[in-house]
Amino acid sequence: MKPETTFLNYLMKPKNWWVPFLVIFAVSITGLIFIAHQTYEEAPPMPDYLDSQGHTVISHDEILRGQEVFHRYALMEYGSMFGDGALRGPDFTAQALHEKAKAMTGYYAQRTGVTGSHSELAQEGILSKVQKEIKDNRYQESDNSVLLTDAQVHAVEAVGDFYLRMFTDPGFGEAFKPAGYLTDEEEIKDLSKFFYWGAWVCGVQRPGEKYSYTHNWPYDEYAGNVATPSTLIWSIIGLFGLVLGLGLVMYYYGQFEQLSEEYYSKGASEMVTEEKLQRFRPSPTQRATFKFFYAAILLFLVQVLAGILTVHDFVGFTRFFGWDIQELFPVTISRSWHVQLSLFWISACWVGISFFVLPLLAKKEPEGQLFLINALFWIFFVMVAGSFVGIFLGPKGFLGDYSRWLGHQGWEFVELGRLYQYFLLVIFALWAWIVYRGVKNTFKVGMPWGLPNWLVYSIVCILILLLSGFVAGPETNFVVADFWRWMVVHMWVEAFFEVFTTIIVGYMMVMMGLVNRQAVVKVVYLAALLFLGSGLLGISHNFYWNAKPVGTLALGSVFSTLQVVPLILLTLEAWKMQKMPYLLREKQRSRQQSSLFAMPGVFLFIVGVTFWNFFGAGVFGLIINLPIANYYEHGTYLTVNHGHAALMGVYGNLSIAALLFCLRFLIKPEAWNTRLVSVAFWSINVGLLLMVTLDLFPAGIHQLITVMEAGYWYARSQEFIQSAPFQTMTWLRIVGGAVFCLGGVFPLTWFVIKSARHLKKQRPLKPDAKKEEKLEAV
Repeated sequence: MKPETTFLNYLMKPKNWWVPFLVIFAVSITGLIFIAHQTYEEAPPMPDYLDSQGHTVISHDEILRGQEVFHRYALMEYGSMFGDGALRGPDFTAQALHEKAKAMTGYYAQRTGVTGSHSELAQEGILSKVQKEIKDNRYQESDNSVLLTDAQVHAVEAVGDFYLRMFTDPGFGEAFKPAGYLTDEEEIKDLSKFFYWGAWVCGVQRPGEKYSYTHNWPYDEYAGNVATPSTLIWSIIGLFGLVLGLGLVMYYYGQFEQLSEEYYSKGASEMVTEEKLQRFRPSPTQRATFKFFYAAILLFLVQVLAGILTVHDFVGFTRFFGWDIQELFPVTISRSWHVQLSLFWISACWVGISFFVLPLLAKKEPEGQLFLINALFWIFFVMVAGSFVGIFLGPKGFLGDYSRWLGHQGWEFVELGRLYQYFLLVIFALWAWIVYRGVKNTFKVGMPWGLPNWLVYSIVCILILLLSGFVAGPETNFVVADFWRWMVVHMWVEAFFEVFTTIIVGYMMVMMGLVNRQAVVKVVYLAALLFLGSGLLGISHNFYWNAKPVGTLALGSVFSTLQVVPLILLTLEAWKMQKMPYLLREKQRSRQQSSLFAMPGVFLFIVGVTFWNFFGAGVFGLIINLPIANYYEHGTYLTVNHGHAALMGVYGNLSIAALLFCLRFLIKPEAWNTRLVSVAFWSINVGLLLMVTLDLFPAGIHQLITVMEAGYWYARSQEFIQSAPFQTMTWLRIVGGAVFCLGGVFPLTWFVIKSARHLKKQRPLKPDAKKEEKLEAV
């Protein structure tokens, strides 16, 4: 064994952990405050647009009304703004910018009599004038107005006519389907003016700069938008920072080589075997967690079916037996269900396993825990049912002015109505309170880094970040409101969810008798340090093109690329841990003890988490995070590829592992189906891999090439979406989807539902002391 180095010796002592943690936390919070300040101070205005006579062409209030229409009808689940949203339809900012440039070019061509038969020089002269006018910022801060040229006034009318045709003319090439989704012409006019504002933000130069508010995104040479020098320079700096940071961390990580498999397994409990499971009887609170997993698997099934509906809309295969499902479930609704239910079923699994482990961590359960757990479930049930129905009724127009509260808020990943968002806040607060009550007697003075402490810390942070989702309102500038949305979504997914993932995987490994608790605590601390260090400021990559100044671009280029570092380190740690069942099995055989590991299926899903953490979140995330790559890629299928591989691959596998881990203890051993669990694992993960390799990744590369050759607006047009190559790859997704569903989702759902008949009886509580017996395997 190598002698301990100074660094290793320092990092092995928990009393020293405060210094690096506080330094990283302070730097991250300072950076977030800087981004928030820039968001508010440098956000593009929502002005009144005036013609040369001083008459109002577009008013500030009309833009806000259009923004409200955009959200009320959930159009972010069809297309996108500034590249954020769905990909079934266009990016409305890119589309409106291109239509604006076309209309202005046509206006000058008509005024000057220049046609296709005239010289190329004359046509290029008109285009140059159009590009100059698009870039010219004529904003007057004194009265919050913009003076439009006559060509721009003409473009406002042309853009309005374009979107009127999109929503009212089924034969139009860019028509929204189903026809009649949006019928009120006044609402469509307001909506088109909101889109025109987005086009203005993307085209006009930021005051004092030579590029637009969005750093000349989207790429559209016709409209004068090309990548800026800062986009390339900060990409180089970001790549340099990644190599330097990875080298530095890996150098120090190499000093941990002495922490061999023996270090992780020393002091670990005996592996969970069939005999131990036979003897285990759940407490009342543990048995009560089964309903969370029962609900989760049903939500998972519905979420997958909603995804199937959404893909059918892409390929136009929506008519069955003479009935068009698109009429009843337009893509705005099916995709909303697909996205929002993914968060619900994953949350249900995480809440369930956190409650299940509480009696295993503490010597006794507080009075009233069972009541609180049951109360939380029924609040969760009301929230899910209400938001599910509201997401259907809101965009359909049945809720009127109440749609934002009871229907659909119109934001991707925050689809649920505001009332149900408050329900979610109550659920998370109750979750944190129940977990705290369950483990507080394990807290020790001077030992703030224990696993129970980390569990509470992560849940409280998830709760606090949800508060960010309540800051913005219907009249908040879209750019500012989107900042607060990402404060919830990004911080959950790429910071605290990753920490929570490490904690839960660590808990399961400890309870399965594969590693000791002290080793896991060190891994959790290291993961938290690196995820918070890169993940908090990594939020910047969501703001490259969302009208933020170059400072945000700079932060994102460095910290977003650094996010791959903790994923690589966790992969190395997991490589050590994945060998534990085999090493410990040999040890127990040598001691003539039972060596039949009872949870190989659960362990498979944990290995799946590791694979997709590196491949889906790490590799697929890295290739789209550098600013110069993201400039062309943003809002293409490469983003969808990363999202599916990371969300389902990491959090989906983790949630299924948590579900099966608890189910293994809760149901009678004879009811367990090892073969089904194994087949489900391989079907889900191979199916996901096939969806990635046959459709999402190649379609993303094809779309990326199209962006660079023809412009972003075209790569998001219906002409491109309906083209033979894109449609062929979308149809190929059915291969992976069939494996995913038929071999994985459907059998796993049947297995969990069937397990309700095979639950073990709960062990009785001692009325005097209410003592809980510890699981022998821990």
